[in-house]
Amino acid sequence: MPEQPLHLDQLVPIPPSKVGLAVLGDPIIHSISPQMHNAALSELSLHHGRFAHWKYDKIEVSPQRLSEALPRLADFGYRGLNLTIPHKVDVLPLLQQTDPQAALMGAVNTLSWEDGNWKGYNTDGIGLSRAVKEAFGRGLNEYRVMVLGAGGASRAAVAQCLLEGCEHLAIYNRSMGRAQKLIESLNDHGLAQELELLSQPCNPFGVRESNILIINATSVGLCLEDPSPLNLSIFPPGTCVYDMVYNPPKTRLLKQARDLNLSYSNGLGMLIGQAVRSLEIWTGENVSADAMAEAAHSFKN
Repeated sequence: MPEQPLHLDQLVPIPPSKVGLAVLGDPIIHSISPQMHNAALSELSLHHGRFAHWKYDKIEVSPQRLSEALPRLADFGYRGLNLTIPHKVDVLPLLQQTDPQAALMGAVNTLSWEDGNWKGYNTDGIGLSRAVKEAFGRGLNEYRVMVLGAGGASRAAVAQCLLEGCEHLAIYNRSMGRAQKLIESLNDHGLAQELELLSQPCNPFGVRESNILIINATSVGLCLEDPSPLNLSIFPPGTCVYDMVYNPPKTRLLKQARDLNLSYSNGLGMLIGQAVRSLEIWTGENVSADAMAEAAHSFKN
């Protein structure tokens, strides 16, 4: 059974000799971030003894109490926070400082206590980049990329692809209006590359391409009975499929990729990658993904 989360009213100040980290969400019970981060902190402490006094919790915070939670957590000795649903966008008006990449992505998943304030970062993009490279052996800029969806996760994926110089990028979303707003927002932040918008599922790249990457940035697949968001049979051999969903570990989309002998990966690598970057921001140290990956795989299995 997952470890029960803490609640805001249960918290007490952390001793000055210790440092608190946490993930905030609602609900948050199924988060495996504490197992991952505490495993990495344990490894870091072997080389830097101060990290033996750092601890990562999961705390359930409702949207209505987020503005109350942030100063309280700072007062109680927390110096780094991850944010998950539903806080990634709602936190923006509460911050005095936001990293340019977080502003570009329109969401914050990492807070760091710096100079007496919480500063917002977004590590989802770099998490995706690292995961794709690890899973398929090539960087985002080496693919023709098709992103499914136009929500917050899609925005992070599209922005990261553009930042890394992806030359051909298509977005498939049933609502063209929502996709267009995503593009306009990215353009407002200086990403002016041309993007192809698709309202119907199709292969915009051609059947002879061998460097196609499909990224599912929708929530389709979170439920086992969800259909595949795309018919992969219209794509050529050599196509790679990355699904941001990591639980269940094999969505209908990934099962179809397996049946077609396409390379595929679920979103666990992205979860690990963004967590590694968060811990690097907080600690100022290089963080190995191995300890986090081992903890994540052992917990999921």
